Amino acid sequence: MGEVNYMREEDVKLDAVRARFSNVLKRHSELAERLSRDSDKSIFERLQREFEAARASQTQELTLEGEQWNDGLLATIRERVHMEAERKAMQIPGDTTQLPIPFHEKITYKVGNKIICCLDGARIGIQYETSFAGESCDLYHCVLESKSFLEKMTVLEHTVPFFLPIREAENEFLSSNAIRFIDHVGDLLQAYVDRREQVRLIKELYGNQIGELYHSLPYHMIEFVLEDFDSKVTVSLRYADLISTLPTGVSVLAWPMHQSKKSSDTIALSQKGNGVGIHPIPARLTYAEDALRTMSLPEAYAEIVLNLPQALRDMFPYTSST
Repeated sequence: MGEVNYMREEDVKLDAVRARFSNVLKRHSELAERLSRDSDKSIFERLQREFEAARASQTQELTLEGEQWNDGLLATIRERVHMEAERKAMQIPGDTTQLPIPFHEKITYKVGNKIICCLDGARIGIQYETSFAGESCDLYHCVLESKSFLEKMTVLEHTVPFFLPIREAENEFLSSNAIRFIDHVGDLLQAYVDRREQVRLIKELYGNQIGELYHSLPYHMIEFVLEDFDSKVTVSLRYADLISTLPTGVSVLAWPMHQSKKSSDTIALSQKGNGVGIHPIPARLTYAEDALRTMSLPEAYAEIVLNLPQALRDMFPYTSST
């Protein structure tokens, strides 16, 4: 009896620690989100106005597909912005003389989820349009510049969330393959929004079944607990990289919470006789792990919950909710 009381005291202490840790994580997430939002807000608003002005003044918008988006086209865009910058630098104030095309031709390019504009000051702007389940989500911006047409481009400013590695991508790709850099940043942003929206959706649809949910800022590590069943189910997801939308590391464990007195006494005596504690042993839910590896999180969640009661009865026939 003393051992049982001791275990209950330990459980109470553990619950208290987990509650405090949960509160710390929640406050950290809210602070990080507020800092990110407030610091980027003015930059976002200014760049958004600049992009809107560039698109409003465009003479043509071209939609590019496949190999049409290539190094040659990007070189043409770079040449265009530098020629326009030189033209404006040489123009005499008050002189309204119109120079012939192509100097006044303003073309905007659409490549998948990217809008590419020529901005003033020899800058190239990329606007990323993210989406989820066919619905538009957040807009992000990245502005590139170079001292001259022959020098490498650098990232002048951006509204990419601070926890996504845009500077690492700049160092790795931009000087050698600018198109790969532009596309990679788009992949990072779309994958981040996809993971974030998957988590938002399961909270919205199944929040009453989820007791605890933790995630990293880029949502590449996600953990949550289901407690609305006879057993406690813990789910842990890890993504191989930040452009993944399906997890590669998946663990789903079921912990029996309610046991009949007879089976509980039998298990306790058996484990005590073997020199171990009386904590129940968790079991892996392999069908749930397979679903999470192959489906989006909301789809996998629905599949898991649909089959969970029977799976728990098969694994823990001695459990009882009464």
